[in-house]
Amino acid sequence: MPPSIRPCNIALSAQAPRQPVSAAVGLGLRRALLDSLNTAPAGAFDFLELAPENWIGIGGAHGAALRALAERYPLSCHGLSLSLGGPAPLDLGFLREVRQFLDRFNVPLYSEHLSYCGDDGHLYDLLPLPFTEEAVRHVAARIRQAQDVLGRRLAVENVSYYAAPRQDMDELAFTNAVLAEADCDLLLDVNNLYVNSVNHGFEPQAFLAGLPPERVVAMHVAGHYDQSDSLKIDTHGAPVKPLVWDLLARAYQLFGVQPTLLERDFNFPPFAELLGELDSIRQLQADACQAQGRLAHG
Repeated sequence: MPPSIRPCNIALSAQAPRQPVSAAVGLGLRRALLDSLNTAPAGAFDFLELAPENWIGIGGAHGAALRALAERYPLSCHGLSLSLGGPAPLDLGFLREVRQFLDRFNVPLYSEHLSYCGDDGHLYDLLPLPFTEEAVRHVAARIRQAQDVLGRRLAVENVSYYAAPRQDMDELAFTNAVLAEADCDLLLDVNNLYVNSVNHGFEPQAFLAGLPPERVVAMHVAGHYDQSDSLKIDTHGAPVKPLVWDLLARAYQLFGVQPTLLERDFNFPPFAELLGELDSIRQLQADACQAQGRLAHG
């Protein structure tokens, strides 16, 4: 077994029962899914991911539902509004609130987008960063500052983008430079990688092969909209496409099986269909673990 590939774990750890381990599948904690998540059979999914800014300070029925689900499932947090690449100073008060939330619910992973979403105000969109040395230094310094306030490592996610303000380097070189300069982790969004590869004309397999395996700590997979053969739109509102499943399988080969979230934010199908996609992830994870086992035993 190559030393950079971490071994498969196929059950929740008895030593750390609130943490999703490598061969784990999750769903997003969306209010539209609360009833289905509450009534899902045991083992239907292993963890839930939420955006902390949507749940910090929430009381009433939704707050009670969050507390009940957190007692049953490990939580992962994926932020929307930190604006790591933005020009305005980081919101330290918000970061402290996030830290309290993570501590309260014993959340092992907090991730954010490698993008920005505002200056003096919030733009409600994830805007691409210029791929420049200056941007690397800027965003890496802000990631290090955020990690200091949070008291834990941060994972950044590769985002989908449709135009970049300036590209002195390609996306892979920019991503790797930020990871190294900030000493942070990577949440690998496989659908975003596929969408970008089509829209910007690069080879997704080469992108995967160029990432540092030790930085990859989790994965996302989602559906997208086929506007044309050369334009894909990241929507999180459709089933995962076959070519994205293929990329996920390759990612498991390169980086080992990691906790993987099925992202679905709207246009929700019957819950059984979401569980079917989770079963597809589990099968890919099992196949990767079996292949890893064969390599380990010669």
